Amino acid sequence: MNPINATIITIGDELLIGQVIDTNSAYIAQALNKIGVPVLNRIAVGDNKDAIISALDAAAIKSNIVIITGGLGPTADDITKPLLNAYFGGKIVVHQPSLDHITYIFETIHKRPMIDRNRKQAEVPDVCEVLFNEKGTAPGMLFKKDKVYYFSLPGVPHEMRWLTDNHVIPTIKKDFTPSFICHRTLLTAGIGESFLAELIANFENDLPTHIKLAYLPNIGMVRLRLTGSGKDEKSIENEVAAQFEQLKLAVNDYLVTDSDEPMEVVVGNLLKQRNQTVATAESCTGGFIGHLLSKNAGSSQFYTGGVISYDNRIKTEFLDVSTEILHTVGAVSKEAVEQMALAVREKMNTDYAISVSGIMGPTGQTAEKPLGMVWVGVANKEKVVSKVFYLRFDRLRNIEVTANQAINLLRLLIINKI
Repeated sequence: MNPINATIITIGDELLIGQVIDTNSAYIAQALNKIGVPVLNRIAVGDNKDAIISALDAAAIKSNIVIITGGLGPTADDITKPLLNAYFGGKIVVHQPSLDHITYIFETIHKRPMIDRNRKQAEVPDVCEVLFNEKGTAPGMLFKKDKVYYFSLPGVPHEMRWLTDNHVIPTIKKDFTPSFICHRTLLTAGIGESFLAELIANFENDLPTHIKLAYLPNIGMVRLRLTGSGKDEKSIENEVAAQFEQLKLAVNDYLVTDSDEPMEVVVGNLLKQRNQTVATAESCTGGFIGHLLSKNAGSSQFYTGGVISYDNRIKTEFLDVSTEILHTVGAVSKEAVEQMALAVREKMNTDYAISVSGIMGPTGQTAEKPLGMVWVGVANKEKVVSKVFYLRFDRLRNIEVTANQAINLLRLLIINKI
């Protein structure tokens, strides 16, 4: 067995039928990675006794840390606790601190009576170490058997995160000695994954065996992550840093940022550094660009607002797009987005503006304007620049790609690359 590695088991029929997206595994894996614990396997199982037992048996063969989420609620389909009690040979007892906490939540905070179903959440196997859950009613549990640690956590995301941060990770750091793992990530735009791989093939081939390169493509951009691992923290950090500088030089023409942050954060930081502002005029994206720019704290320093000009009447009345433009070349055109960008920048008195108009699908195309055709415009006080994109995804994906391409086009204008 690898000296230290983990298996994550998520429990719930809703995960298997796609009704709920499993974000718990991603959070736990990231938390483990930060302390140098590799995740060997991630297993999703339904609310089925035999499937859960098989997953536990399989995990224990190869991993010495097993983290389970889900199945600890008050309803009949929450079978994890009685199953673990039988699996580890315990008996159910009441954990008084948890009962007191649950009573407080119902009687003091919610001001409603607590029923037996809720009281039973304070019951735990007597063979576990209780992980007190300040954020909810289901306590976490830690079982130890044959040098394997089994953590059982609620499936409710905010409760799982709190228990992971305050119980799971501190316990692992105390009782295990993980290898040191170092990551460095950069973001590229304007080049596809396969072309990027060709560009840096020699760099990748020359990497030492303990430093790995990963390609992480997403919505028109590619992140590159270098990962080094070993026992000597300082040595690994220095090695990865030196290789990272070589990687940056190799992709310099397409480099967006040498930090692991999304495009909208990069552009927001650029604007804040310059004490500048931006406004948006959106048609086909329906406000999604504004959402990206404004979702992080401090965005009011650079994002003033936007106009969602989905209807052509809004384009003419609020953004000065002439009826002649709409009748001749149409709303999805260079002329329309350039006028939209110029108008919203002037009306909102900002340094920059973004505008978009396109055909997101699945309908609306013409012979001249196919599905996925999008015009993007950006403007400052000196000029307006526009670019057409031809996208090939479904409607929601096209909106996401358009928003990121638009924000990247603004970035290029800010740094004088267009």
